[in-house]
Amino acid sequence: MSDRDPERPDAKGDAPSEDAAKSPGGDDGAEAGGEAPQEDAAQAEAAAKAKAEAVAQAKAAAAEKARLAREAKAREEAAKPAWERDPATPEWEDADDPLARALKEELGEALLSARTYAGDLTLGVERGAVRELARSLKERHGFRLILDVCGVDYPDRDPRFEVVYHVYDIQTDRRVRFKVEVGEDEEVPSVVSVWRGADWPEREVWDMFGVRFAEHPDMTRILMWEGFEGHPLRKDFPVEGIDTGSAIYPEYYEDEAGPVAGTGTGWKPQPPPTTDE
Repeated sequence: MSDRDPERPDAKGDAPSEDAAKSPGGDDGAEAGGEAPQEDAAQAEAAAKAKAEAVAQAKAAAAEKARLAREAKAREEAAKPAWERDPATPEWEDADDPLARALKEELGEALLSARTYAGDLTLGVERGAVRELARSLKERHGFRLILDVCGVDYPDRDPRFEVVYHVYDIQTDRRVRFKVEVGEDEEVPSVVSVWRGADWPEREVWDMFGVRFAEHPDMTRILMWEGFEGHPLRKDFPVEGIDTGSAIYPEYYEDEAGPVAGTGTGWKPQPPPTTDE
């Protein structure tokens, strides 16, 4: 009798192989089970390809946007004046300007200089030709608005003062500056007859610097009171001011009473009236 019992499932030689247990269908089962992994791999490859294409398109769009931005910035920089493109401190230059050439033909040697600084035209004119230049700028060249008249004090120079005018052409949006030198005892022709807006600025120059304007309709102080001692924007005016006695001024003055220069307090009260006994 054989030692091996055919009825025992674990008998050697009768147990199914491991490959058969894992693949009951044999080779046919292996082929059926391999189709799904191949489809998954194809889908993954297609998704990766689509993602790569999207990334490439985004990069191309970003590069094009950056290129357009660089070109726009380059055009903007090219449109700026030279002194804006290069922020170095500008320098005075002799003006090659059609307006300066036209004024030179009109005024001749009375137009002393024509220079530009940062693109702005500045004209120098003889004192006696100020009104002629003003009238030409307004009537022939369109500078119908006067913006300001101001003074400059150079105490160590002769002539000591400069009067500077700023005018504007509304149509062309252009500003022009012209200036005149004047000594302490000299007068500048008023331009109020050309620009009425010069009235108060000229009075302010007189009040603050002591420069008088010939033929001005009302050459009186405008900031300080008449009788004030000195001109506050001169370089030799005391920084701490002067004693005017303004703190003791009464609210109302009687006849012939008021600020008096050189009295220490600036005001002398009138003596009380005498009564006959």
